[in-house]
Amino acid sequence: MPPALRAHRARALPALIGLLGGLLAGGPVATADDHTAGAGPAAVTYDLDTAGRRAAPHEKAAPYSKTAKYDWKNVRVDGGGFVPGIVFNRSERDLAYARTDIGGAYRWQEASKSWKPLLDSVGWDDWGHTGVVSLASDSVDPDRVYAAVGTYTNDWDPGNGAVLRSADRGETWRRADLPFKLGGNMPGRGMGERLAVDPHDNDVLYLGAPSGKGLWRSTDAGATWKHVTDFPNPGDFRQDPGDTTGYNSDNQGIVWVTFDESTRAPGGGRTQTVYVGVADKANSVYRSTDGGGSWSRVAGQPTGLLAHKGVLDAENGYLYVAYSDRAGPYDGGKGQVWRYATRTGEWKDVSPVAEADTHYGFSGLTVDRQHPGTVMVTGYSSWWPDTQIFRSRDSGGHWTRAWDYSSYPTRENRYTMDISSVPWLSWGARPAPPEQSPKLGWMTESLEIDPFDSDRMMYGTGATVYGTENLTEWDTPGSRFTITPMVKGLEETAVNDLAAPPSGAPLLSALGDIGGFRHTDVTKVPPLMYTSPNFTSTTSLDYAAARPDTVVRAGDAEAAPRVAFSTDNGATWSGGREPAGVTGGGTVAAAADGSRFVWSPQGAGVHTATGPGSAWTAAKGIPQGAVVEADRVDPRRFYGFKAGAFYVSTDGGATFTAKASAGLPAEGPVKFQAVPGKRGDIWLAGGKAGGAYGLWHSTDGGTRFTEVGGVQEADTIGFGKAAPGASYQTLYTSARIGGVRGVFRSTDAGASWVRINDDRRQWGWTGAAITGDPKVYGRVYVSTNGRGIVYGDTAAK
Repeated sequence: MPPALRAHRARALPALIGLLGGLLAGGPVATADDHTAGAGPAAVTYDLDTAGRRAAPHEKAAPYSKTAKYDWKNVRVDGGGFVPGIVFNRSERDLAYARTDIGGAYRWQEASKSWKPLLDSVGWDDWGHTGVVSLASDSVDPDRVYAAVGTYTNDWDPGNGAVLRSADRGETWRRADLPFKLGGNMPGRGMGERLAVDPHDNDVLYLGAPSGKGLWRSTDAGATWKHVTDFPNPGDFRQDPGDTTGYNSDNQGIVWVTFDESTRAPGGGRTQTVYVGVADKANSVYRSTDGGGSWSRVAGQPTGLLAHKGVLDAENGYLYVAYSDRAGPYDGGKGQVWRYATRTGEWKDVSPVAEADTHYGFSGLTVDRQHPGTVMVTGYSSWWPDTQIFRSRDSGGHWTRAWDYSSYPTRENRYTMDISSVPWLSWGARPAPPEQSPKLGWMTESLEIDPFDSDRMMYGTGATVYGTENLTEWDTPGSRFTITPMVKGLEETAVNDLAAPPSGAPLLSALGDIGGFRHTDVTKVPPLMYTSPNFTSTTSLDYAAARPDTVVRAGDAEAAPRVAFSTDNGATWSGGREPAGVTGGGTVAAAADGSRFVWSPQGAGVHTATGPGSAWTAAKGIPQGAVVEADRVDPRRFYGFKAGAFYVSTDGGATFTAKASAGLPAEGPVKFQAVPGKRGDIWLAGGKAGGAYGLWHSTDGGTRFTEVGGVQEADTIGFGKAAPGASYQTLYTSARIGGVRGVFRSTDAGASWVRINDDRRQWGWTGAAITGDPKVYGRVYVSTNGRGIVYGDTAAK
């Protein structure tokens, strides 16, 4: 599956994503066109068990003896990715949800002021369902919540989307599979919400689909879904019609659904007036006034822009629509805000800034339900010098800004920011005015005022959730409201590599988008990510086994350096030289004594250097793009692997020799590691379904490998402190053993295994990295693709 890295800066996302094999989220679905509610046969649905997974038979063989009890927690980073949606329940105080593009959904816990993850039960085969394109919280029955899930609409995600439904606020789920894909990590994912529950008949839901699949409706609380064929426009906007990957060329489709709760049918029943936003610059807003029986384009609407969001103030009879010229979340150069009077049919431009003066589009849009004339909107794509938030107390007649210029470039802010709980949000930056650190945000497509508390507002950015609990100070001259991170418990980093040195910090991480961290305490948020240099994504890191203060990392950046060295266990860094042709980080390895390094960057061949900052010399005998690692005892031995061949160097990486490696994976990603304290002891995991795919072991430096029996698939391998009484390090892997996908541990060099996670804790895709703790038996650190770093300890009896 693709490692779905988000970008916190505008860049070509498809170039970051490699296809790592197909993991099909199976299941057919019978569908029917739907002209009226309840018409047509029911769609086939799949029930999930209490862990939230689809029940499926396992293979009969079970070469692991039992499941060990483990306590699991997150290594604390707090945030780290894009939060495109925040949804408050309209009938119950303090009930709120957040959705992420690849990291699942969360529920707000008021008592602890933190978020609780709700989709950790999504398993390996259904990894795409960690991408949440929309959420809906039922205001008739607050126990009900719905999530529309699926990560990509192109072939990067081989499975179709689904609508998950819960009757216990996301503690457990049931699933209705859809006959099309959804795009939680696609362009336009900040639009919405695409999923909505009728506020009067809560068995009725609507879902706006991408890819030209139209509008869908459920009349049985999300159990079955039918196509609304009378809806006239499936959308036509594509970010880049010429994109052959299908990522930017997909039709954005139907992007939001909004009910007018003031239009309940006489005598009760469903809401009569429903507004739908469509990704079509000429025809963006449609309406039904007969409970979804028929639909028509709303007359007089503006054209030329995309309707990102539509929010209704039913009390005053106004539908607000935030427009941008692009789908976002990275781009958008022009925008407007319009107000539609639902009782008179009048459209009025109420933009906070004239379109000619914008360099951004509008998106994050909310109404104060306690004071409906108060409306707020964000300039979501204002990257420089900062995002902007606008506020009106007279239904869009007049606006004030979160910040303005007192005298350029000096800014005057209506707010103060306190990031002491998540200090890395400063990015270590010292920008010149008018930029400030920390920034107010970027990619600010979600913004919501608490419907029960005019003082509480939350908004999502490309890295966190910010919020305030004294918002109305905005309106008092001379006063400032306080913005703080409201992100505790929401862990959204995509993990590329992990290292647990035998001394110094317990954990070093290589992360997408925010580089990575040196954790001196995994229960606390670290002060700053790696700097000097910053990488947009760190792709690989390593420490010298006998001198763990020596650390090297490599990563992606817009320009050199893309490799960095530390001599104090990752506390401080200095950038290194790089050979010609480097375009990305690749993999990097440190000699056991820290005397040499081998680097296999993207865009250039494998190279070796004699020390930090030394010039790189091209290695011989090993192909470009090989994965490289170091022996953990012999400082002259390095290893490489590519396309089924294993390579060994005994001269510090200057030359490599291909070894006999029959039976090793010729396709698919491979991870391998050398065992600390044992010269030439190597474990290799990887492969691809349909070919060689498993776990192999060599005790002679890679000359011969033996396949480990009973392991059908393995994707990672790592080592930790040996079990009491054992002489060999504990092995950890993310694998399929005995037909069961999970995280496994072996204390007897792979002769037997125990599963240490469970069906409620699967975290989607865990195939990037794993490592045990060399100082604490049983502790393991597991990478996820959007749920951060999880770590487990043997549960106390």
